[in-house]
Amino acid sequence: MKREQLYFFTFLFIFHCFHYQVQAQQIFPTSTCSTNETNNPCQTYVFYRAIAPELLNLANISDLFSVSRLMISKPSNLSTTTSPLLPNQPLLIPITCSCNSNHNFSYSNLTYIIKPADTFYQVSTHTYQNLTTYQAVEAVNPTLIPTLLQIGQNVVFPIFCKCPNKTQVLNQVNYLISYVFQPNDNLSSIGEFFGSNVKSLIDVNGEKIQPFDVIYIPVSRIPQFAQPFVTPLSPSSQREERKEVIIGLSVGLGVSCFLLILLISIIGVWYYRELLKRKENINEEKGNKHQLKRMKSSIEEENLMADVSDCLDKYKVYGIHEVKEATAGFSPNCLIQGSVYKGYIGEELYAIKKMKWNAYEQLKILQKVNHGNLVRLEGFSIDPEDGNCYLVYEYVENGSLYSWLNKERLNMKKLDWKTRLRIAIDVANGLQYIHEHTRPKVVHKDIKTSNILLDGNMRAKIANFGLAKSGCNAITMHIVGTQGYIAPEYLADGIVTTKMDVFSFGVVLLELITGKEAINEEGKVLWLNVDKVLEGGEEMKQLKLKQWMDEVLIDENCSLEGVMNVMAVAIACLQKDPSRRPSMVDIVYTLCKSDDLHFDFSEDGLSVTPISAR
Repeated sequence: MKREQLYFFTFLFIFHCFHYQVQAQQIFPTSTCSTNETNNPCQTYVFYRAIAPELLNLANISDLFSVSRLMISKPSNLSTTTSPLLPNQPLLIPITCSCNSNHNFSYSNLTYIIKPADTFYQVSTHTYQNLTTYQAVEAVNPTLIPTLLQIGQNVVFPIFCKCPNKTQVLNQVNYLISYVFQPNDNLSSIGEFFGSNVKSLIDVNGEKIQPFDVIYIPVSRIPQFAQPFVTPLSPSSQREERKEVIIGLSVGLGVSCFLLILLISIIGVWYYRELLKRKENINEEKGNKHQLKRMKSSIEEENLMADVSDCLDKYKVYGIHEVKEATAGFSPNCLIQGSVYKGYIGEELYAIKKMKWNAYEQLKILQKVNHGNLVRLEGFSIDPEDGNCYLVYEYVENGSLYSWLNKERLNMKKLDWKTRLRIAIDVANGLQYIHEHTRPKVVHKDIKTSNILLDGNMRAKIANFGLAKSGCNAITMHIVGTQGYIAPEYLADGIVTTKMDVFSFGVVLLELITGKEAINEEGKVLWLNVDKVLEGGEEMKQLKLKQWMDEVLIDENCSLEGVMNVMAVAIACLQKDPSRRPSMVDIVYTLCKSDDLHFDFSEDGLSVTPISAR
């Protein structure tokens, strides 16, 4: 290569590196974040305007931001979740904001499904109204090619946000609302609109604010918008309106005089008839009140049904009278456990779960899953009078795994090792399905023995998706779950991934091996120091394992090697570092290799043998 060519390519390389560095600096706004901020992560809000034609209802907007309609209507001061919105009607939408260490900037990850003609630029500027930039979208989706997007593809859009620092919290700043600065805006009008002030806005955002920049508005409480906004009439329109009012009043006065004369002439007849009908009218009034009550219930039911309109095609909607009749008015005699009742609808026995109206997210998840190791939802019912929702599930005859391991039932047979291993594989198969075969992935978040039900053939089914999360790699401030099963990273940082289900599954394996509960009466968790069980020589391992094992299994004289292999899987699942835990695919593969699986595996005659024996 000639020297001139070498110089030329060297110059191009340096220019490219410099250009990339400048471009990278422009991807995210200039303000940075720190992971040790007071409220990191935090719950905050973005200001959004309803836009025609596709985003003039809460249903589409709530899907866009992955929140429920109620979560938007309440802070936005809307009286209903079903009424259509006006163009540019202001909304406050809740998001979870966190500081990303890779980009040193705070944003909320929202998953968007690509539609025809979508581009990163179009979705960023129009759909998300400049709350992010297409450069930021490219940065957080490095594996996607912007010019080769596929319809139906999931793309993460980082919505810019900010959490209050320690000083701001001390100054009663509870939220920093993300707002896109418009060309006709000024800081005074923005401050007045949100109940803030110019100095606070400058302290947070600086003075160099350009149109379409995302700025952060410090507030101590959520501002209350007057909904809806009414556009004032022009002077000419006001004059026309006054003229029409005068004409209307004149006509109305003339008609009123005529009617008054007519009324006086027939008042005697009317009074006489009223006396005769008084008794009849009292009864009619009672009927009207009853009808009004029915109409009110009908409207409330209509609003509730609108929330689950996407699910109506898949599930049967039962009448509330059917549910009440099936459970004898929710009699204690029909109670299974907690708020779950059993009852016959027609000739079929069902499990009916009574809950307050918060089942929308659960129904959205359940309509996407269909697997033999998940309890099947048959339908639901809504009671508009008390706002309750009733989920109607298939009835699983043999109750929960918890009751079998803890001998809650009288005359209950003891679970042998092969049955326990088969239960473990059933649960693993169910988790593998929701982790690998649903889009987006589903995290159950509450895997435990009381949420694992056993049918008439002692096959396991995962139940209760009340805490399930569609999509993972999210961060939440609202920690929920059952003590003894909660993964350390979720408890400490609120990180939601499929690996938290893997951790909980490891605890279930320990319960199958030991017959003990996940947490004892003293509050000590079962998985503590479990990693030391398989340390030492072979004899030492077997001795330690026997000290852990359920006496039922020792009396059965089952294969110690098979139990040891399952214990190894449990220890792998219970690694404190989630990246070191195996996937459910690996777990299913490992458990199915067990020599203890040389038996007829299902009622359909599927024979499962160890891979080594094939």
